[in-house]
Amino acid sequence: MTDAELEAHVARVARDGYTIVEDAIEVDLVDALADDLLRLERELGATPARNIFEGTRTTRIYNLLARGPLYQRIPVHASVLPVVEQVLDRGCLVSSLSSIAIGPGEVPQPLHADDQVIPLPRPHVAIIANSMWAITDFTEENGATRIVPGSHLRDHAPPLGVAQETIPAVMKRGSVMIYNGSLWHGGGANRTDQRRVGIAMNYCAGYIRQQENQQLGIPLEVARTFAPRLRKLAGFGLYRRLLGHIDKCSPEDLLDGGPPRPVVGVVGS
Repeated sequence: MTDAELEAHVARVARDGYTIVEDAIEVDLVDALADDLLRLERELGATPARNIFEGTRTTRIYNLLARGPLYQRIPVHASVLPVVEQVLDRGCLVSSLSSIAIGPGEVPQPLHADDQVIPLPRPHVAIIANSMWAITDFTEENGATRIVPGSHLRDHAPPLGVAQETIPAVMKRGSVMIYNGSLWHGGGANRTDQRRVGIAMNYCAGYIRQQENQQLGIPLEVARTFAPRLRKLAGFGLYRRLLGHIDKCSPEDLLDGGPPRPVVGVVGS
């Protein structure tokens, strides 16, 4: 991604609440993810939930960073992370990483904002920036995410059950939608006989609690294999040399079993 392309994507997120990076993901990676998600569904016995929000015909797998090294490539992908770092900052964290397979006959998901559980006045500075990876084509017919452009700038979250004018985030397999966590959106209805498969790679600011508990959800022996940038994204680091410390040291020191290295210049020390 060039600097000009990066600036354009960040500007679209600021203006419209979302942007789509076409052909963002390598074909071999998309193929590998599609195959491995089927493996995980079989091994985990994954089935749809029994509530309308998660979808009664939608299969989800959570905590993907703990499911295999293939998923370590997702949070740090060069077509996505630079945009997220501009929407939030380089201290951002992995909030959650999950798959969403919308099956035939699924109904529209209720519109929501991913940050609506956080009690801040709206609109507010971006605290969540999420991405949806298209593992299959996303079409209006098969359940492409429905969005309300510009809704991240409104002074309230979407009222439950109130109809809104939406557009489908149509994109080709291998593309990624990146959006502000305040954007009103929801999964679409699937009127086809094929599943719509996506991966939700969600990030939050370093001072916001992560949606999935990465430090307990990821076995330490798995976290030790993470590259340095992914370790920090998963929360095994510090935000602005302060938040998340252990006796003024980075949790990464304990992760490696090495001697603690006190951080110099911690605010408030």
